Amino acid sequence: MSNLTAPITPEHYRKVMGRLPTGVVAITGVDDDGNDLGFIVGTFGALSLEPPIVTFSVGHTSSSWPRIRRRQVFTANVLSSTQVGECRALAGKGPGKFESVAYTAGPLGAPRLRDSIAWIDCTVQAEVLVGDHFMVIGTVGAMEAADGEPLLFQAGQFGTYQPLGPVPSPATTGA
Repeated sequence: MSNLTAPITPEHYRKVMGRLPTGVVAITGVDDDGNDLGFIVGTFGALSLEPPIVTFSVGHTSSSWPRIRRRQVFTANVLSSTQVGECRALAGKGPGKFESVAYTAGPLGAPRLRDSIAWIDCTVQAEVLVGDHFMVIGTVGAMEAADGEPLLFQAGQFGTYQPLGPVPSPATTGA
């Protein structure tokens, strides 16, 4: 059994948590000067069905999030398996992230990336500093879905989802 009091290094944390595949989501918004902003997260998720609320985490050193936060609106763009290029562009630092990214303005003004498989337009409900990240909670104002396969990230690599077949119902498994 492992020692629960031993410190966990960032490298070990990344290795263990890297076993969990995550969806790749671009968080986009606009700053006070009308500049389009965006960054990539692997922490996006549903938080509440009634009312519809989502959450994601972003590093406290992010330069984009504080500029998006001031407007209090963002769009979560669920990237498709064809959007590795867009992912790499928005994961970079500095200006010019949107030079090679096709998009339109969503209903709240934040960029909706073309070819994404879902768009979730939100207002910021709350934000909490947790460790070295901000945990952001957003109230969903509008959302849409499109056909396509999601872009996934696991163990340092991009990939796609491969279904194994239907999930057996509890009645057939004896659960």
